[in-house]
Amino acid sequence: MANGMDVQIPLDVPKEKRDEYAENFEAMTHGTGRLMLFAGDQKVEHLNKDFVGKYELGEIPADDADPEHLFRIARQGTIGVFATQIGMVAKYGNDYRDVNYLVKLNSKTNLVKKDTMDPFSNLWLDVEAVARLKQDSGLRIPAVGYTIYLGSAYEPQMLEQAARLVNDAHRHGMLSVLWIYPRGKSVADEKDPHLIAGATGVALTLGSDFVKVNYPKAEGQESSEIFKEAVVAAGRTRVVAAGGSSTDARSFLQRLHDQIHISGAIGNATGRNLHQKPLDEAVRMCDAISAITLADYPVDEAIKVYEGSECLDFKTLV
Repeated sequence: MANGMDVQIPLDVPKEKRDEYAENFEAMTHGTGRLMLFAGDQKVEHLNKDFVGKYELGEIPADDADPEHLFRIARQGTIGVFATQIGMVAKYGNDYRDVNYLVKLNSKTNLVKKDTMDPFSNLWLDVEAVARLKQDSGLRIPAVGYTIYLGSAYEPQMLEQAARLVNDAHRHGMLSVLWIYPRGKSVADEKDPHLIAGATGVALTLGSDFVKVNYPKAEGQESSEIFKEAVVAAGRTRVVAAGGSSTDARSFLQRLHDQIHISGAIGNATGRNLHQKPLDEAVRMCDAISAITLADYPVDEAIKVYEGSECLDFKTLV
C-alpha cells in the first residue's frame, strides 16, 4: 500500500469544517494521499460519440450506450471519486449511494471549434447548490470540479469563477479539482511542457486541492521526464494526468506507473479507458489502475488484476 500522507488543510477552510475536509480527503484518496478519479463528464464534453460507434480500439461496447454504465463501474470498481454533472448525480445517485461523487460545475460541448471561437466553459451552478444537494440527499459528495482554458479570450471569466469555486468549496469542507488546459487561438501547442507546468502553477494560485492536466509532449523528450516540471510548479496542489483516448491496457498502465513513479504525479483521471469497455472488463481495468495508483503495484502485477488472474479486494484500502 502507498504511504499515507498527512492532510494539509488549507487556511480558507473554516475551523468548524476542518474535520469534514480531512474526512473528504481521506475518502477520496483511500487514505493514501493519491487520487483515482473516474472521469464521467463526457456526456457533455464529447456528446455521444464516446458512447456509441467505433473508437481507437474497435467498436464501443453496447454497455456504454446506457448512461448507467458509468455508475455501475463507479460502484463495482475501486475509485476515489466519480466526476460527473449534477443532473447525472441527481437522477442516479439514489441507487448508487456508496459512490463518492465529484460534481462538475461547468462543461461545454465540442461543437464550437476553437478556430471559430475561443473556448469558454461557463459556470452552470454554484457550490451552494451542491451543498444543498448533499444535505438534502445524504449522498457522499466530497468534491467539486471546474474546467479552465488558459489562453482563451475568456480566460479572465473562468479564472474568477474558479477562484470563487475553490474558496466556496473549502468553506463547505469540500475539496476542489480543476481541469486546466491551455487552449485557444493564441495557443500553438496545447501539450507544451512549459504551458502544462504553467497550468499547474495557476491551479496552485487558485488554491485548488488537485489539478488535472494533459500529459505533455515534446519532440525527442520523454513525457515522464518533462512532466516533472509541472509537478514541481504545482507546489502543494496535487497533480493528476488526463487519461486521454483509449489505448491498450499495458501501455496505459505503464504510462500511469511512469507518471507516478518518475514524474511524481499524485494519481490519475481516467474516463474513456474505463467506460469504453464492457462492464466486467471496465471493473477489472479500474482495479488495475487503482492497484498502481493506491497500492504501488508494478505494471506486471496490475496486468494480472486486469486479466482477472489476480483478484484482490481493494475495498480494504478505504
